Amino acid sequence: MKTFLRIIVAMLAASTLQAFAQNFPTKPVHVVITFPPGSATDIVGRLVAQKLSDLWGQPVVVDNRGGAGGSIGSAVVAKTAPDGYNLLINSNAHAVNPAIYAKLPYDTQKDFVDIVPLSGAPNVFVVPVSSKFKSLADFVAEAKANPGKLNFAHAGVGSGTHLNTEKFKLAAGIDFVQVPYKGTQEIFTDLISGRVDSYFSPMSPVIPQVRDGKLRALAVSSAKRSGRLPEVPTVAESGHPGFEFTLWFGIWGPAGIPADVVAKINRDINSVLATADVRERLAKLGNDPMNMNPAEFREYVRREIEEYARIIKAAGIKPQ
Repeated sequence: MKTFLRIIVAMLAASTLQAFAQNFPTKPVHVVITFPPGSATDIVGRLVAQKLSDLWGQPVVVDNRGGAGGSIGSAVVAKTAPDGYNLLINSNAHAVNPAIYAKLPYDTQKDFVDIVPLSGAPNVFVVPVSSKFKSLADFVAEAKANPGKLNFAHAGVGSGTHLNTEKFKLAAGIDFVQVPYKGTQEIFTDLISGRVDSYFSPMSPVIPQVRDGKLRALAVSSAKRSGRLPEVPTVAESGHPGFEFTLWFGIWGPAGIPADVVAKINRDINSVLATADVRERLAKLGNDPMNMNPAEFREYVRREIEEYARIIKAAGIKPQ
């Protein structure tokens, strides 16, 4: 009799959870974006949040909590109720931070559930239009002939542009002087004027600079060419087979969200990403949707954490 009752209780609980997932959401959903308004993470995140609100018929309220490479906003979400009504939108900084920071206010792999990736975009290797380098091979040849002569801008230690630079440095077997900046716009000013030699720029802000003839694009960091710059070869095509670096964005929630709710959020977001309007708007940003189920995304994040740890260790970057 007791066994029978336990089975009935379990069936009722499963039925309740299934109904909860099917009806989700029944109230506003809060989304923390870990970088400030106007950032690439914010632009992609707000686009998806608005489309989700339309789909769900519920407000999706965005809260920008920037700082400490996204870890401030992540810490906020890690402490919220695991019911699906508090979500996190972050970049690949989520996978970088465990190796960059000596101590985080959360455990990246234990305190979050990986729900769904949003989109990914390559970085673009650019030089001033006045530069003598017409190809990535030209740049590498000069760097090998004169170690430490060339310099390379990046947007701060641990940023995507920094880690892209370090990964390329390791792949090409070259050495150069790194010049950290606070952000991409400051780099563009010095790059256009020729005060720095090169930069692995995020795709979205650099396209106008290339189209207007202010900067020369030599390569993209993705595995295949970008539809926004189809004439620009990949790093792999330029003599470094297998090289790839992607700036990507994803959605997480606090650990413990029911699997059915995670699955529903994943399906709904993937359906949003598949619409023509969203795909077109992402394409203008140089982004491609990344369609994965929760298990695939979890494995992807795990591999990225390991890869960033490898790059950071090989580069001799000390945790902050």
